[in-house]
Amino acid sequence: MKSTGIVRKVDELGRIVLPIELRRTLDIEEKDSLEIYVDGSSIVLRKYQPACVFCDDASDVINYKGKTICRNCLRELGAL
Repeated sequence: MKSTGIVRKVDELGRIVLPIELRRTLDIEEKDSLEIYVDGSSIVLRKYQPACVFCDDASDVINYKGKTICRNCLRELGAL
């Protein structure tokens, strides 16, 4: 993990502000969802990108009957 040198305080509601420089670099926009992971004693934030329920590929996914499926798996299932 690489340190950015940026320090933020948690407010009384448990919130932190992500600096604009990080949001621009990581292409995080207003209203984007972030996934929260715990790795030992570290908290990891990652931009949420739904992945295929079958192969876990996050590229070229569509919502098919309420499930996130990539076009390749959809093609293999014969639904496309």
